[in-house]
Amino acid sequence: MPMELRDEVPADAAAIHALTEAAFRNAPHRSGTEQFIVDALRRDGLLSASVMASCNGVIVGHAAASPVTIDGHDLGWHGLGPVSVSPDRQREGIGRQLVDAVLSRLRVAGSRGCVVLGDPAYYGRFGFRALPALRLPGVPAEYFQSLPFVDVVPEGEVAFAAAFDVRA
Repeated sequence: MPMELRDEVPADAAAIHALTEAAFRNAPHRSGTEQFIVDALRRDGLLSASVMASCNGVIVGHAAASPVTIDGHDLGWHGLGPVSVSPDRQREGIGRQLVDAVLSRLRVAGSRGCVVLGDPAYYGRFGFRALPALRLPGVPAEYFQSLPFVDVVPEGEVAFAAAFDVRA
């Protein structure tokens, strides 16, 4: 089936919410708030990139990126996530296409780099790696990875948007 990747439009919000909840429902690393995080990022105008995948008009995947701060400063870096793929469509390469699309959009927009909290084996495929210069408090270093888009990497503690602290 042909798949379409496109930026979200306002009418997609409810479908993205439902997809994100379903994608994380049985994930061992879930917080249970992933769909609310996307909603809050959208509400706060912080979706730097929001790409969805659809097949025959049905949304099968979504990936978001939002600004992060480093030592309290906006240095042009972004955080990737949540990345959601419908449970019945996982392991088909949809997530890979979504991540590639988000990273491409960030580069075109002039982002200086991207961070992600996730599986090193999965995100390493995109060039993410643990960098000692960038830290996320309370997280094992190998699971917090960075992908610089420029030669100079800042040093400090990274903070995601307040939306990541949302509760159901």
